[in-house]
Amino acid sequence: MTQTKVVIVGAGFGGLAAAKALRSTPANVILIDRANHHLFQPLLYQVATSVLAPGQVASPIRGILRRQKNATVLLGEVTGVDKDEKCVFLSDADRENVPIHYDHLVLATGVTHSYFGHSEFAQYAPGLKTLVDAVAVRNKILQAFEQAEAEEDPSRHRDLLTFILVGAGPTGVEMAAAVAVLVRSTLQSEFRRIDPTSARIVLVDMAPRVLPTFSEDLSTAAKERLQELGVDVRLGHSVDRIDADGIIVAGERIFSKTVIWTAGVAPSPAGKWLNLDTDRAGRVRVQPDLSVPGHPEIFVVGDTASLDQNGKPLPGVAQVALQQGRYAGKLIHSRIVGRPTLKPFKYFDKGSMAVVGKGFAVLQTGKIHLSGFSAWLAWATVHLQFLATSRLRVSVFVQWVWTYVTGQRGSRLIVNHHGSDKGTRPAEAPLGATAATK
Repeated sequence: MTQTKVVIVGAGFGGLAAAKALRSTPANVILIDRANHHLFQPLLYQVATSVLAPGQVASPIRGILRRQKNATVLLGEVTGVDKDEKCVFLSDADRENVPIHYDHLVLATGVTHSYFGHSEFAQYAPGLKTLVDAVAVRNKILQAFEQAEAEEDPSRHRDLLTFILVGAGPTGVEMAAAVAVLVRSTLQSEFRRIDPTSARIVLVDMAPRVLPTFSEDLSTAAKERLQELGVDVRLGHSVDRIDADGIIVAGERIFSKTVIWTAGVAPSPAGKWLNLDTDRAGRVRVQPDLSVPGHPEIFVVGDTASLDQNGKPLPGVAQVALQQGRYAGKLIHSRIVGRPTLKPFKYFDKGSMAVVGKGFAVLQTGKIHLSGFSAWLAWATVHLQFLATSRLRVSVFVQWVWTYVTGQRGSRLIVNHHGSDKGTRPAEAPLGATAATK
C-alpha cells in the first residue's frame, strides 16, 4: 500500500515545526527548501555585526532531521502549485519544473524584502533575510572602516563612517544598537588613522516611535537606550530617496555609503501559485484550521498566511510560524491515523522581546513590561532555547559570554565569495545557498 505523501515547502520555523510534528506519522514527509540549512533569523543581525559566525545561526536541515526516518529533504526551489493535479513544481541545478505530487501540502515559504514600491532602493540598501544578506552587510560595515582608514582626505571620513538603518522595528533597533556597540567597543583601539567612535549611526522610520508594536513605555525606554549608545533616531518621516550618496529624508540629504534596509517584508508568491484571496500584503487568507478555502489538503502557515484572531491579524513573528507549523503537522497526523479533528488554531502569545545593545532589552508579555538587564537575560535564555541544535546553543552561549566579558567578536571577516575583480586569486567557497525561508 502506497504511503500518504506530505510535502512541506520551506524549512524555516513553520515548515520545520510541521515536519517534526509528523515524525511518528505513517507518511512520507518531503521537506523542500532552496537552502540546505535552517536559519535562526532572530540572530541574523548578530552575524551582520560580527558577534556570531554564520555557522552559529544556521544548521543543515538533514542534520536536524537525521533521526526522523519518514522525512526526506530536497534542495530546490518551488516555482508553482497545481491544486487540481495535487503537485508542486520543483527546480534545481539540473532540472526545471519537476512535478512533486502530494496528498497533503504545507506552504511555509516565508517572506522577502519589501521596498514599498521603490525597487530602485534595493541596490543601495541591502536587506537582512538570509545568511548571504548578513555576510554582505557585515562586509559593507567592515569595509567602510577599512576605506576610511585608507582615505587620505579626512573630509570623506564622515560619509564613510555614517551608517543608516531604515526601519525602527525590532530588526532595525537591534541592528542599530549592535553597530553602535561594535564601533564604540570592539573597533575602538584597532585603527590608527581614524577614530571608530566618531562613526554616526542613524535610525530612520516614518512611525512616530521605535518598536511601534510594543507598549509606549517600552518604546520610550528603547529609544532612550539607543540615544545613550549614540544613535541618531529620526522618526515621523519616510525616506524619499536612496542612492549611492545616501538618503533623503524630510527634504534633508544624509550622506552615507552604508544604508541598510530593515523596514518592510513581502510574502512569498504562494498566493499567486494558489490563485486565492490574499490580504493587502499578499498573504494567503486561510481558514481557522490553516487550510485554504476549497482545498482542505493545503495548509499555509507563518508569514505566508493571513489569519485574524480577536479581530486583529496575527503578527509575522517566529512564534506564530512555530505554533502554526506544529498545528498543521498535528492536524495532518490526525487525519492520516483517523483520529478526531483538532479544534481551530489559536495562537498563544508568549510575548515580544528586542535587545538594545549590551545587557539591555525590552520584554512585553501580557501585563508584564520589563526593560534593562533582567529583560536581556530573559531574551538570551529564550533565544538559546529555540536554536535548532544543542551544538548551536553551546557555541552561541560561549560566544556571548566571551563577547560580553572581552568585547571581542566571533567573526570580523570580510569575505569576497567572487574573488578579486582582477582575478588575482580564486573565489572562496560559498557559505550557503543564495536564499533561505523564514
